[in-house]
Amino acid sequence: MAAGAASAPGTGGKAVKTARKAHLTLSRVEPWSMMKFSFVISLVCFIVLFVAVAVLYTGLSYLGVFDAVTELISSLTEGDDGGDDLNLNPESWFSPTRVLGYTALIGALNVILITALATVTAMLYNLAADLVGGLDVTLSETE
Repeated sequence: MAAGAASAPGTGGKAVKTARKAHLTLSRVEPWSMMKFSFVISLVCFIVLFVAVAVLYTGLSYLGVFDAVTELISSLTEGDDGGDDLNLNPESWFSPTRVLGYTALIGALNVILITALATVTAMLYNLAADLVGGLDVTLSETE
């Protein structure tokens, strides 16, 4: 007879399969492992962010949104004599190099911060688990 299968009385000798359960305690999270995992996850999120901003920028540029905003800013800052009194250059604000450069900078900072915070969180969990014993987890086998 297979493991986990038992013959229940009154079932005509048919085997009834019962799910196995394991009661475990998560008492330690390895900080090095957490650092590697969080780095990979945050790197994937950075790539997703960069591609999303690039696609969004391309779409808005194709629709002429940046040209319209640039014209609006230029007309609002224009002086009585027809010149730009504030010496603003709104065309450079919406250049692809600037937008994607800031996106890369913010994404790189996010990768560093998320990796560091996850590693510190693993260390704090280990300290708390030493005090209270960790998390109790019950795992069960699916059929």
